[in-house]
Amino acid sequence: MEEIKGRVGSESKHVLMVPYQSQGHINPLLNFSKRLSSKGVRVTIVISIFISKSMHRLTSTTLPDSIQFETISDGYDQGGFAKVDSIATSLSRFEAIGTKNLRELIQKYDSSDHPINCIVYDPVLPWALDAAKEFGLLGAAFFTQMCGVNYIYYNVYHGLLKLPISSTTPLSFPGFPLLELKDMPSFVNDPSSYPAYLELIMNQYINIHKADFMLVNSFYKLEDQVVDTMSELLTIGPTVPSFHLDKRVPNDTGNDLNVHQLDSSAIGWLKTKPPGSVVYVSFGSMVSMNPEQMEQIALGLKGSGFNFLWVITGLEKKKLSPELFDEMCEGGKGLVVNWIHQLEVLSNQAIGCFITHCGWNSTIEAMSLGVPLVAMPQWTDQPTVAKFIEDVWKVGLRVKANENGIMKREEIEFCLRQVMEKDIGKELRINAKNWREMAIEAVSEGGTSDNNINEFVKNIAIGLNS
Repeated sequence: MEEIKGRVGSESKHVLMVPYQSQGHINPLLNFSKRLSSKGVRVTIVISIFISKSMHRLTSTTLPDSIQFETISDGYDQGGFAKVDSIATSLSRFEAIGTKNLRELIQKYDSSDHPINCIVYDPVLPWALDAAKEFGLLGAAFFTQMCGVNYIYYNVYHGLLKLPISSTTPLSFPGFPLLELKDMPSFVNDPSSYPAYLELIMNQYINIHKADFMLVNSFYKLEDQVVDTMSELLTIGPTVPSFHLDKRVPNDTGNDLNVHQLDSSAIGWLKTKPPGSVVYVSFGSMVSMNPEQMEQIALGLKGSGFNFLWVITGLEKKKLSPELFDEMCEGGKGLVVNWIHQLEVLSNQAIGCFITHCGWNSTIEAMSLGVPLVAMPQWTDQPTVAKFIEDVWKVGLRVKANENGIMKREEIEFCLRQVMEKDIGKELRINAKNWREMAIEAVSEGGTSDNNINEFVKNIAIGLNS
């Protein structure tokens, strides 16, 4: 802290946010930034040059003057991920170029009226913490995945869970249901499948002992036993715009950045449908399914007879035959869009359930808005999230996959009917609404997440004056 005292020329608290450069990592940090801003903290968010060019701002929201963006190069300024040769190469390149850019940014603000006091970084970018410590700054790791998944990775990193897992006996962790191999994150279930991503995940813990804070996008009651086991974690979520929860942050109505142009037709279409009658389907911005799985989903939606709104990006849409596409949307039962404002859809009274890949952002958004789920996990942390959705939080059903890993139309139809029509669906809906109330409580004044954010802000101020 000695260096901090000598550097700071004012009492302003200024946090530099360094996310991994994808929408699922940027938006949680942006929503957290709006919380910090409402508590008197200045925030600068670092995004890559390519992301800055390609992301679409949500025009209905207005960021406060205390939140600004800075761009740095990740080595792929023109083509982004489309130009990446390999994950390992891209990460190495981003570290080399990003570290240099980050140092320059810190030095730029060092001579301004608002020097940086703390760097909040995505722990998959451990070099950002090294840069913080090089300049005597506070460093806060911000985990964008659920506490339970981070705990599993932590055990792998420290050799408490050996890979590959050879035992067929279900695994036991504090605060977890018993986990079969299919319930583990894909990098743990099959470590040879994505070795570069496994290395990325493990590198989160290389220098984590140097971090002054460990923040996580969750809330205490959602994962209380796991949080108690990992006592140094501060839950500060859900990082869902305030409008949908406590309404204490001005103009905070939606996720401000999107990788695709938003389609505005969905909301008008939803207004024509009865309450609770529509199945919303979205698999996020990164999941790519094989044509067989896409066909089974389409047939399952068509066979269920329910109204549906399905988000399919351009490349994924090509995996469906034009004939099947026309059949499933026949008579206005279905609407397919390229991209939408998900929170606006989830909060619409026409939505009856959400078929999801169980990405953490989608999951915590749905629970924050009281929407029951049909879980179709694909990879990374999603199988573990799906396990908690069905067996711990009891807000959804998980579609069973066959021996080839395909979730068949019959299973999809079955789960949809259970959630939309049967008594179990009523129970899931009640549970989801209860979790919504607990999410609101967490971020409201005096709630666990609100108190943790206040503690974080207070400690930044202590760092200023130490």
